[in-house]
Amino acid sequence: MKIGKKIKNLRLKKGLTQEELGERTDLSKGYISQLERDLSSPSLETFFNILEVLGCTPKEFFDEEESEQKVVYKEDDQTEFIDEERGYRIQWLVPDSNEKEMEPILLTLQEKGEFKQFEPSLSETFAYVLKGRILVRLGKKVYRAKAGESIYFHASDEHQIVNDFDGPSQLLLVATDSYL
Repeated sequence: MKIGKKIKNLRLKKGLTQEELGERTDLSKGYISQLERDLSSPSLETFFNILEVLGCTPKEFFDEEESEQKVVYKEDDQTEFIDEERGYRIQWLVPDSNEKEMEPILLTLQEKGEFKQFEPSLSETFAYVLKGRILVRLGKKVYRAKAGESIYFHASDEHQIVNDFDGPSQLLLVATDSYL
């Protein structure tokens, strides 16, 4: 069995460079490169150390059944949270999305509802207004978007989304980097 490709795929899924994997396992970048190209074979101790850093058990690694990537998420997969005091309902459309690079949610704001205020971050945020009208406070500036319009911003300032409509508003919101 060629293990190099599997090690490389696990490393890439973890978002690590060869150098970073080498630093975490006390191995050189060159040695990691040789392993990934099946030019060298690690000792059992080194192999188990690499798997531990990559968050994989030996059983998972050698399991011949390729785990299938989930692509379609059904309504049963969604979770929700309702904040009656602030007047919003949030639905996470993809399970464990807070562990992924993008976090898509469906946000429903009741009349006068407001989503929590967020501190500045490295996040990027996209929203498409499905119904109603929203107001986005971004630092000291205020932006409005109505049904059929989109917003996109870097979250480098304090920011908040509030309902700016006489009735409920709803938007599809996708943020990166642990926004929610």
